[in-house]
Amino acid sequence: MHYIDAFNHFFPKALWDRIQQLEGAGKDIGRRMQGVPCIHDLETRFRVIDQFRDYTQILSLGMPPLEAMGGPELATELARIGNDGLAALVNAHPDRFAGFVAALPMNAPEAAFKEAERAFTELGANGLQIHTNVNGAPLDEERFFPIFETAARHGKPVLLHPSRTASMPDYATEDKSKYEIWWTFGWPYETSAAMARLVFSGFMDRLPDLKVLAHHMGAMVPYFEGRVGPGWDQLGKRTSDEDLSLVLQRLKKRPLDYFKDFYADTAVFGSRAATLCGLEFYGSDRILFASDSPFDPEKGPGYIRDTIKILEGLDLPAEDMEKICFRNAENLFGLKA
Repeated sequence: MHYIDAFNHFFPKALWDRIQQLEGAGKDIGRRMQGVPCIHDLETRFRVIDQFRDYTQILSLGMPPLEAMGGPELATELARIGNDGLAALVNAHPDRFAGFVAALPMNAPEAAFKEAERAFTELGANGLQIHTNVNGAPLDEERFFPIFETAARHGKPVLLHPSRTASMPDYATEDKSKYEIWWTFGWPYETSAAMARLVFSGFMDRLPDLKVLAHHMGAMVPYFEGRVGPGWDQLGKRTSDEDLSLVLQRLKKRPLDYFKDFYADTAVFGSRAATLCGLEFYGSDRILFASDSPFDPEKGPGYIRDTIKILEGLDLPAEDMEKICFRNAENLFGLKA
C-alpha cells in the first residue's frame, strides 16, 4: 500500500535557526522541540521516513502558531522563511516529501492573504495550515474571510490545527489550565469550536468550494454526532437572550450536513476506537491517512507505525484503503497520481 501522510510537522533549517533567536513563545518552543530532533534535523527525518515502504509526507510547520511568536512584522517574516524552506524541501526531495501546506501570519490578515497567494502561485503550496484561533480571536471574524476565499479559489484545502495553551483555564475561578487538560481535552474542543464557527457564521455557505480538513479525526464531532445532529437541530431552545433560531433559518443546510462536509485525518495517536468512530461518521471518501509525526514517545516513527497497523487491521475493502491511504490526499492536495 502507498501511504501519503497528510499531517505531520517539520521546521526547515532557516526557520528553525531564526526561531532560536526569539524571545517569548519562540523561545519557549525550545524546551520540547530541542528534544525531538526529527522536527528540525533533516537526516533524522530521513531515517524515520525510510523505515516505511512506499511512504511520503505532506509537510507543515510545528507549533506554536507564527502569530504567537511575535507581532505582525515578525510573523510575516517567519511565514516567508518557513514557506520558502518547505517548498525547497519538496523540490529537493520529492521521493520523501509529496507536498507542503503553507503557514500564514494570521495576526496580519492582509499580509496573510498575500502570502497565501504567493505560496500558491510561486511556491506550489498544496494547502494552508491555519490554527483554530488567532491569538484568541475566532476564525470567522470577517478580516480572515479573504484567506479562506483564497484557498477556495485555488481549489486547495485549509488544514485546521488546534491551538490552546495552559493560559486558557478550565474553570472561571482559576487563571490557568492544570494537568495539561488544555492539550488532552482542550485541543479537541478548540478544533470542534472552530468548525462550528465556520458553519454557523455562514463561511461554508459563502464559500461552497472551501475544503477544510479538521486535524485528529474531526476532533469531538464524530463522537458527539447526536449533539451535532438532533441537538443542534434545536438551536436556540437553550438560549433566552437572543433568537438563535434565525441562524438555522439563514443556513442552507442542516448543521450536521455541514460537519459531514469537513475532511478528517487518522492522527488519533494509535486509537483504534477513535479511528472506527471517525470512519463511521465521515466515510472513506473524506478521511486521509496522517500520523502527527514526530510527537510520539519514540519521537518520529511510533504514530506512523501504529496508524498503519490500525488501518491494516480493519479489514477494509481495498478501494476504501486506497482512498484513505493515498487517493484522497492526491485529490485534496492536487498531487500527481
